[in-house]
Amino acid sequence: MNNEIARYSEETFESIKHINEAGQEFWYARELQPILGYTQWRRFEDAIERAKLACQNSGFDPDEYFADVGKSSPMPNGGERIINDYMLSRYACYLLVMNGDPRKEVIAVGQTYFAVKTRQQELIDSYDELSEDQKRLAIRNEMKRHNKSLAEAAQQAGVETTRDYATFQNMGYQGLYGGMGAKEIHSRKGLKPSQQILDHMGSTELAANLFRATQTEEKLRREHIQGKGNANRTHYAVGQKVRQTIKELGGTMPEDLPTPEKSIQQLEREQKKKLK
Repeated sequence: MNNEIARYSEETFESIKHINEAGQEFWYARELQPILGYTQWRRFEDAIERAKLACQNSGFDPDEYFADVGKSSPMPNGGERIINDYMLSRYACYLLVMNGDPRKEVIAVGQTYFAVKTRQQELIDSYDELSEDQKRLAIRNEMKRHNKSLAEAAQQAGVETTRDYATFQNMGYQGLYGGMGAKEIHSRKGLKPSQQILDHMGSTELAANLFRATQTEEKLRREHIQGKGNANRTHYAVGQKVRQTIKELGGTMPEDLPTPEKSIQQLEREQKKKLK
């Protein structure tokens, strides 16, 4: 994709996300409007109305997803005026971008972002009902996505070459696995050279690694960490902190967790057969 898609990424939408008192994510329509390429509020309100109609046609109450709110806006003379705005839920944003023009790069990125966010919540809501194999598949897919985001954050911090990134990843493993790097973990699991360690982890071990990846990415971005040495130390420290938390909770250290008999690839093949 072109430069515009690089400019509009997951971070574009993450940066304007808000959290309410109940811990629920929402986005203000006024902040979303310019990102989605709407120069006029009137036209964006038309798009919101179409999304509200789609919501209603799906059997949901639009008022629960599109909360009409007023926001104060400063005026040139020093006063303030109240302007119309909406608090949009994750689902509302999803409907909004799905009704947008997919030829626009930012709309395409938004469609992917909010579709993923909606799917994430569905997984969270039904997580306890999933089998161990289903949990593994769900977390491994999340891990793939977050490793991509982690790689972007690491690159922005100065981790540029393939070798640099391998070292960066290894530091994260060493922090989480008490000094064991990727090679040692690979050997401990008795894997072949072509097999990836993440594909041979149970859901608990995968969840620990997912937490390591997401927290490292957030810390790199939040603290604007620069230099590959600092990035490596950050990854190690986060991994170490996750390990410490597991210990404090009385959990099993990741290197002591059992290696599943089936790989992620085997589970995916079995899942495809069931769908046929």
